[in-house]
Amino acid sequence: MATPREVETAVRSLALRLAEVEPGIRRRYCADRTVSCRVSDLGVVWSGRLSDDGLCDLTSAGAERAQVRLAVSSDDLLALSDGRLAVPSAWATGRLRVQANPMDLLRLRSLL
Repeated sequence: MATPREVETAVRSLALRLAEVEPGIRRRYCADRTVSCRVSDLGVVWSGRLSDDGLCDLTSAGAERAQVRLAVSSDDLLALSDGRLAVPSAWATGRLRVQANPMDLLRLRSLL
C-alpha cells in the first residue's frame, strides 16, 4: 500500500501529464466537469475540475458527488502515474472504476 504522500505525488503527476497534452486536443475532449478520485485502500478522495486548461483546483478534501468519479487502489494509482499500468487495461480489468455519463466516458477515452 502506498503512502498518502506518494498518492499526492501521483495525483499531481497525472495532472501535470494532462497539462502537457496539446491545448487544441484538451479543448476538443475536455468538457468542464468536476472529477473525484477515491483511493480505496487509504480512504482518501482527491477532487478537482477538468477543463480545457487541464485538471485544476486539486484538493484532498474531495467530494464523492463529482460528475466524473474514479476509484482505484493506491498501488494502482502509482502504477498509472508512472506508466507501468495503462488506463484502458486498468479499466478493463476493474482495477480502475469510472462512473460518468456515456459522453464523458467517450471524451475521456479519446483524451487518455
